[in-house]
Amino acid sequence: MRQASTLKSYFSEYAIEAGLDEVGRGCLAGPVVAAAVILPKDYFHPLLNDSKQLSAKQRNTIKLDIEREAISFAISEVDAPTIDKINIYKASMLAMHQAVDALKVIPEHLLVDGNKFISYPLTPHTCIVKGDTKFFSIAAASVLAKTYRDELMEKLALDYPGYGWERNAGYPTILHKKKIIELGLTPLHRLTFRREL
Repeated sequence: MRQASTLKSYFSEYAIEAGLDEVGRGCLAGPVVAAAVILPKDYFHPLLNDSKQLSAKQRNTIKLDIEREAISFAISEVDAPTIDKINIYKASMLAMHQAVDALKVIPEHLLVDGNKFISYPLTPHTCIVKGDTKFFSIAAASVLAKTYRDELMEKLALDYPGYGWERNAGYPTILHKKKIIELGLTPLHRLTFRREL
């Protein structure tokens, strides 16, 4: 029996929809990562929600469900030098556009988490504040982007030990900021965020 869920399966009954979300916007190090996900119209998952409301174990399990059941999904990252060059907002938009580019099915409508989006060519979009708590496709994008980025930052922590990326994923924790002062910046740190130190 299906459990109750407040998330919706679609915004438009007739359009092929892709949910979009990004993670890593507020980090001091590493890329910003975005995912785009097209789900079946009748898609349902009893646990799927905003990735921040799920445990790491739940996210990793749900990730496999999404990858198995999605019609199409794609993940894209934009690195720290590009973020410094074009700013974090434009980098987040670029990552989302690149994720849409990589979909094997062309979406007819984009559901975007948040309140701002740079229009994708020839494709209408709808911005939805806290969309990852309202639509399965956006929540799915949230989970895929976060699990991908967390795993990436764990790997990068082996190359740049001491900053705690395996635990903080590059976010500005007290330890991370302290280690930047002690060890200096890496090539993966975003120079435009120096003011946060």
